[in-house]
Amino acid sequence: MERRRFIGAAALAGLGVAGGAGVLSHRQSVAVYEAAAGTTWRHGEPAQRETRAALRELVRYATLAPSSHNTQCWKFALAERSVSILPDYSRRCPVVDPDDHHLFVSLGCAAENLVQAAPAMGFHCEGAFDGEAAEVLNCALAPAPSRRTALFEAIPQRQSTRGEFDSRPLSNEELRRLEAAGSGRGVSVRLLTGAQALERVLEFVVAGNTAQMRDPAFVRELKAWIRFNGSDAARTGDGLFAGASGNPAAPAWLGGLLFDAFFTEAAENDKYARQIRSAAGIAVFVSERDDRAHWIEAGRCFQRFALQATAIGVRTAHLNQPVELATLRPAFAADLGITNGRPDLVIRFGRGPAMPRSLRRPLDAVLL
Repeated sequence: MERRRFIGAAALAGLGVAGGAGVLSHRQSVAVYEAAAGTTWRHGEPAQRETRAALRELVRYATLAPSSHNTQCWKFALAERSVSILPDYSRRCPVVDPDDHHLFVSLGCAAENLVQAAPAMGFHCEGAFDGEAAEVLNCALAPAPSRRTALFEAIPQRQSTRGEFDSRPLSNEELRRLEAAGSGRGVSVRLLTGAQALERVLEFVVAGNTAQMRDPAFVRELKAWIRFNGSDAARTGDGLFAGASGNPAAPAWLGGLLFDAFFTEAAENDKYARQIRSAAGIAVFVSERDDRAHWIEAGRCFQRFALQATAIGVRTAHLNQPVELATLRPAFAADLGITNGRPDLVIRFGRGPAMPRSLRRPLDAVLL
């Protein structure tokens, strides 16, 4: 009901803005967004290895990784035989991510994309995190035979799909592949597929979402990263494009008003209930230790999981409320029987339609 009211209000407002000029402006906004999305989500032309062009192309693939609120909280430094990934603290989300956990998970996601793209450029890539001295993730490159893997091919197809799935279960072989892809050094993934297990997760998601929705600082931070129309999404190249959540485009001033009116606790909780009940399952990533090196590894494991899911036609989306609230996380861990370590990420997965995509900033904005 809330979503239908949102769409109706946006449509009526759009018809009332300068008549045909408003329609033309909307079409232009769509065209600008679609051009930017097509440029962003693509495979590039093969580049000669050991050239700066090849390293820039590796960074471009790395930036196609997910990040909290699509903040793209990373910077990259190029050397002759390496790419370094550094945190960009100016793009952190202090309310939803006060300990920078999601920030370092995002760095891990970018690193995994780089590792998967390196063989296609004629490199082998090894990553090492220097957490004590510089908080730098160094990705060393060595010449290797060129090859394109299924996970590499999936990079421009992967997206965090915020729509509902089709409820169909995955086969045991598909679940096995996802579990293998999502496991790493000091990080494991638990796949929950039973209806009762999903309902238990839903209880924690609703509890976390309710607490966040009642926090004005959380709502302000989230709203600041929403791009209400294609033109604004293309102009900034970051943030959460409203269309990616199935919401209609609107001028920024109007989108802000509609957000305040229709982004409600009840509507969001209902949405999460539909999404979880339509999922084939939920994956919970767990680190053995609660430190930045393991957060990065959790990001790498999740990104492999998401790429493997994409390769077999399965979509993924985040449900991180149970792990974002420090007051809720221990109870969630206990409910899952986790006695050591930290639950890092909660991901729903299943088959469903593609949604409009988020965008990325130009390479020069992230290169040191």
